[in-house]
Formats: sequence, structure tokens, C-alpha cells
Amino acid sequence: MSTQKQFPAHRSQHASRGDWVQIHQVLLPPGQRAPQNPDDTRQVPLEIRLKGFLITDRAVPGETVEIETLSGRRVQGILVAIKPRYVHDFGDPQPALLTIGRELRQILKEGDRSLG
Repeated sequence: MSTQKQFPAHRSQHASRGDWVQIHQVLLPPGQRAPQNPDDTRQVPLEIRLKGFLITDRAVPGETVEIETLSGRRVQGILVAIKPRYVHDFGDPQPALLTIGRELRQILKEGDRSLG
């Protein structure tokens, strides 16, 4: 079984030296994971994704490239994205957090009445 993941690649896109890109790398294959990890963790590779500036002259997604990270590290990996976006959120809304502001204001308002 291959530990290298297949990524959707847009072969028509290419990156040039200096472009901001994202790479993927397998740090530890399943057989090299620490024995104290749970079984389900030991059965999958330890993977990382890093962003940085492409050092390789020209590449398309799926090729092995070298990048330089913002901290100056040089790292090799499989090119997975060209000009990757920063996409993150805070997950699904939590019902308790949606109403807590109103509830707190009501508690404070009632507390003011009891003082006065």
C-alpha cells in the first residue's frame, strides 16, 4: 500500500520560482508511528502541509518541489496548491454561546433592580 496521498491536480496550472505554494509531506509512515499512540493513530501516516515560496524553477501540482517557509526553512514535498488561500472558521455555532450575551445582560439587569 502506498503512503503517498493522491491530490486533485489542475495540470494546466503551474507555479514558478518565488510563487506562494503549499506542499504535503509524510513525516512518519504508519509503521514508524510511536507505539504509545492509539491503534487507529498508528495505522495512518503523520502528515504535514506547509506553505512557502517555491524554490524549484517551475512545477505543477503533484510534483516534488522545494519551498522556503516564512521562517527560512527549506523543505521538500509534493506540490498541492498554488497561491493557497487562508481558509478557516470556528466550526458550527454553539447554541449556548448564541444566547449567552442576552442571558448575561438579563442577569445583570435583574441584579441592578435588586440593589436599588
